Amino acid sequence: MNAILWPLRCLYFIYAAITFVVLMLLVVPWVVVALFFGKIRGGNFIYRVCRVWGTAWFFLIGIRHRNSYDVPHDGSRQYIFVANHISYLDIPVIVRSVDQPVRILGKAEMSKVPVFGFIYRNAAVMVDRSSAENRARSVRILKSVIRKGISIFIFPEGTFNETGKPLRPFYDGAFRIAIETQTPIKPLLFLDTYSRQHYRSIFSLNPGKSRTIFLGEVPVAGLTSKDVNLLKEKVFAIMEEKLKVFQANWAEV
Repeated sequence: MNAILWPLRCLYFIYAAITFVVLMLLVVPWVVVALFFGKIRGGNFIYRVCRVWGTAWFFLIGIRHRNSYDVPHDGSRQYIFVANHISYLDIPVIVRSVDQPVRILGKAEMSKVPVFGFIYRNAAVMVDRSSAENRARSVRILKSVIRKGISIFIFPEGTFNETGKPLRPFYDGAFRIAIETQTPIKPLLFLDTYSRQHYRSIFSLNPGKSRTIFLGEVPVAGLTSKDVNLLKEKVFAIMEEKLKVFQANWAEV
């Protein structure tokens, strides 16, 4: 059966890749125009354009996205969004999920991808993990974004979760920034990106459902730098438990 389906999967991937590139090329002129409006207004406009791009691409490739809310979500409030990270498809899912001004913390190497990289580095905050100085610079930029009233989005696992568990251990960054800026954490769960595109191969992309679950915010009021581990462990426990409840299919539970 796999031998029969493989040619169809290849054709689907080629179609998805072509539509991805074509839509990206249509976005580029809007990004160029947005650059004249500065980092804040221009960046917010670029994110809205990326939302349109994500909606169109998912429609064309047959991925049906839906947001669900464990508790009501207030889109007028500022958050540090965190989510599980297990697929190449997680980035497009962000723009289909978060409908408010936000900046994503992204890997610097992604900015080198032709066309996509140009859009990505103007819509996200790049982090270069090659040195402590570069990482510190990214943190300063994220704090500056928050001071301007814009939310940020961080994958606290740092990279793909290949452990077979609901989550891999979290880094401190998101939680330290949350405490230092007194910005609440808003956990999200990406339930189907693993099924839609496995982290082992970009060629595994396939159509189907995509769900994001918005969990309740985790307040940080009154917490200090001594509470970073406590906050990190609390958010980890909440997300891990909910991934088990929703039966995340990559987890050996």
